Amino acid sequence: MQRTTHRSLLLARPVVVALAAAVALTATSCAKSEDDASDSKKSPAAADAGQKVVTPKPGSKTCTIDAYGGEKIDLKGATVGFSQSEKEANPFRIAETQSIKDEAARRGVKLLTANAQSQFSKQISDVQDLLAKGADLLVIAPLNSDGWDPVLQAAAAKKVPIVTIDRKINATACKDYVSFIASDFVEQGRRAADQMIEATGGKGEVAILLGSAGNNVTTERTQGFKERVAEKAPDLKVVFEQTGDFTREKGQQVTEQLIQSKPGIKGIYAENDEMGLGAVAALKGAGKKAGDIEIVTVDGTRNAVQGVVDGWISGVIESNPRFGPLAFQTLDTFTQGKEVPQDIVIQDSAYDADNAEQDLGKAY
Repeated sequence: MQRTTHRSLLLARPVVVALAAAVALTATSCAKSEDDASDSKKSPAAADAGQKVVTPKPGSKTCTIDAYGGEKIDLKGATVGFSQSEKEANPFRIAETQSIKDEAARRGVKLLTANAQSQFSKQISDVQDLLAKGADLLVIAPLNSDGWDPVLQAAAAKKVPIVTIDRKINATACKDYVSFIASDFVEQGRRAADQMIEATGGKGEVAILLGSAGNNVTTERTQGFKERVAEKAPDLKVVFEQTGDFTREKGQQVTEQLIQSKPGIKGIYAENDEMGLGAVAALKGAGKKAGDIEIVTVDGTRNAVQGVVDGWISGVIESNPRFGPLAFQTLDTFTQGKEVPQDIVIQDSAYDADNAEQDLGKAY
């Protein structure tokens, strides 16, 4: 199958965010997919795979320990609690947790970890338990955006600073939490739309495999995709939307239903790689060939990028999970009494037929 791509679609676009120079750094940790035996940490390309931050924009809001109401502490002597939202089966979560552990070990910081196993009530109790065990600082990867009042109140009572990563908590920055570190999810949706428009020629019917309900990632990736399609390709119609809960199994089930109900579908936008890989499995099971239906995904896992190499996936927008160095540097800067941004946005790359094979080692 022949595909042409415009390299300009793969460049991150400016977004509103500030970052102190002290936290503009990169990481090198990555991890394996469940069914991929190769170790991408050993790849030379992995050295270029760390998080990079979008150029600061003047006037962005910052936070200091005085404004937050905390106390200066030495990170080296502190205990950091990390709350993971989902089990380490999804490659994104594997890489995210490993990056936090690796950076804590590199810095010699005591780390307490908990995993909510995709149960929000458990995540709330997990964080409360981390506080009870003496966590001086918290890094939270939230499962949902709402419902965090019990944790925020408990942390405030103990003057424990919180940095959130990947998904946003609906609360007040520099009051309830210090900083939010993540990708620009609206921009990811726009860039996914650019790749879908390129792959389909901007015409036909497409479907969206939505992520989990109740968090900003799903909402914003959907928003960005629809906005860009409406702006640039009005003849490309979104005719099907259903949640795949960010899982491969559900992505496959929904795609099986999709190709029965919408046999003329031309493209599938999967809001993470796992759902996209589930869609690939469904198409293979239905006897489809690579390229019969264009698939665009978001994450940058090794299996999805391999899917681009093999022709089953048209493009992948990266969402880099290697938060460890940036999260710890933010905490270090903050606990020294210096300013940190309230919003820290990561500059993500992308994969398509032009670069997927050569950049496979950057995937996680």
